[in-house]
Amino acid sequence: MFIQTELGLCIEDVQIVGHAQTITLRSYRPAAGRFAVPIILYFHGGAFTSGALDDGDITASFIAKATPAWVVSVGYSLAPQFPFPHATEDGYRALRWAVSEARAQRADQRRVGLAGHDAGGNLATCVAAIARDRSEVKIGAQVLIAPLLDPSMTRVADQVDAHATFDLGACARCYAEYLPSPMLRLHPYAAPIESRRLWGLPPALICSVQSDRLHVEAERYASALIAAGVPTEVTRYQGTSRQHAAHNDATLRDMVSFFRKRLAGERRHRSHNERFDDELDLSENT
Repeated sequence: MFIQTELGLCIEDVQIVGHAQTITLRSYRPAAGRFAVPIILYFHGGAFTSGALDDGDITASFIAKATPAWVVSVGYSLAPQFPFPHATEDGYRALRWAVSEARAQRADQRRVGLAGHDAGGNLATCVAAIARDRSEVKIGAQVLIAPLLDPSMTRVADQVDAHATFDLGACARCYAEYLPSPMLRLHPYAAPIESRRLWGLPPALICSVQSDRLHVEAERYASALIAAGVPTEVTRYQGTSRQHAAHNDATLRDMVSFFRKRLAGERRHRSHNERFDDELDLSENT
């Protein structure tokens, strides 16, 4: 465990019992504040087989300070050693832990959001579906950044930016390690784009990337959510890559704006939020 304070945040690593092993969570809590803040879980990228808590530091820190919110970044189990459903169940256990610790962290268990990048975007929306189905925690918002949603990989753009470096073959191999049985590629908690039960999911912000061939699946998922009656916003970003989308200035600002809107409490401190806009220098985070 480590505890440190930087940029107005108290940052701490904690361990909890996961689905099959102990997992590490990284807590980012605003160091000061009179009122309870929302809870936001963040899931890093890595195509289900790689990635670590450090990969989410910039994004999680920014969300925690600028929203403000108590952000819990989830060090979920990775394939192939821990294939589906380990990562999703780790995420749900992290969600329940965060809600149980809300009072001690000066957070509001009634205002909960989820966010994730790449594979983390898949986990965020799938954990939201689990929470809906198990009826233990109500999720108020989800933000999916260049999410991996389609294990079949049949929704791929024909044209791609010449500078894009995303390897579709490597992505397919990662899916195979995460979902070793072909039948799992249709499971609603693994392939959200195939789900026919999207009703009741929380309002969504979906961030796709112009240079990413997988922007098609992200935008089609947004359309499916809208058709299911889920309030959904979708933006395709230019000037960034799939790899760096979670650190992109515009993405970060839109994500915080979305969480402020969807997770606002009874007291809305506009001047406080505007002060964060003035104080934060995004160039330090990129």
